[in-house]
Amino acid sequence: MRFHRIVFAALSVVAAPLLAQQQASQYFTNWPQGYDPAAVGKRVAEHFVTSPHQYGPTIHYSEAVTWYGALTYATLTHDDALRTALIHKYEPLEPGGAEAARIPQRHHVDDSIFGIVPLEIAIETHDPKFQKEGLFWADRQWENPQPDGFSAETRYWIDDMYMLTMLQLEAYRATHEQKYLDRDAKEMVAYLDKLQKPNGLFWHADDVPFFWGRGDGWVAAGMAEMLRELPEGHPQRARILQGYRTMMAALVKYQGQDGMWRQLIDKPESWPESSSSAMFTFAMITGVKNGWLDAATYGPPARRGWIALAGYIDQNSNITSVCEGTGKKNDLEYYLLRKRITGDFHGQAPVLWAVSALLR
Repeated sequence: MRFHRIVFAALSVVAAPLLAQQQASQYFTNWPQGYDPAAVGKRVAEHFVTSPHQYGPTIHYSEAVTWYGALTYATLTHDDALRTALIHKYEPLEPGGAEAARIPQRHHVDDSIFGIVPLEIAIETHDPKFQKEGLFWADRQWENPQPDGFSAETRYWIDDMYMLTMLQLEAYRATHEQKYLDRDAKEMVAYLDKLQKPNGLFWHADDVPFFWGRGDGWVAAGMAEMLRELPEGHPQRARILQGYRTMMAALVKYQGQDGMWRQLIDKPESWPESSSSAMFTFAMITGVKNGWLDAATYGPPARRGWIALAGYIDQNSNITSVCEGTGKKNDLEYYLLRKRITGDFHGQAPVLWAVSALLR
């Protein structure tokens, strides 16, 4: 009898994701003309290949995460030509390359995430050269940990719940070494315990009581990515899943009738903002497809989110209404008056993540 129970439990673990996929399929197929994820993703990813660098003299984190999204899209669609073009775009940034001066230098979470680009290339090509380059960043991030074992780059900004954790997660995906996953999960739980509010959302900072959309978007995306890898039974999985589900339940309440989320999530007077909407849509699609979220409850808002989001992409494959870079400030008007930018990598990146989630 015990043997039969073990077999049944094992079969249940295998069957659950398949059942979730079947339940989700009704929400993530039969797209209106012009909204097919594969076609939209191809436009946005190919546009990235020819896009110039944005922001300062070194590669900005928003460019690195856009690169990641374009690479995952190329893999999921078996687009070898696109993948090759994305690798060629990276090669001048290798040590000794023509653009090596653009390699970030600071021991800072916003610079270290550059490592996800060579790591994702390594995952897709199995080339040890790229893995070595990527692991340099992941290992450096933990070379002088704090006394409590956390990375020296830990700073308890909500952005880090993607920025910091994604680098370690990619290192785990490239190597399958448990230390990277365990570091990641420990960091995520610490951030959840310290920063998540009772309603499930996150203030922009402890002294800034506003639920800024893109800040919360990094959190949602980071938890969704991590839950894709954390196995059942991992000591931190239950806590992260709880935090994720609590956040998703809150986000459903604040989605606009247009399918978008606002620049300030809980302020209907603020404007619909595309980067946060894309991040929330990615996180919700991922949860429905993996069975972490009830498909009947979250499938419709995830579908509305994608359709709304795709409508914000212009004829040049640029997403519109992306909030400009925003530092914290305890001033409501400051957030309401943030500029809307077109084609910023902060918005291009999560569109590609959402496409990849739909194609997985």
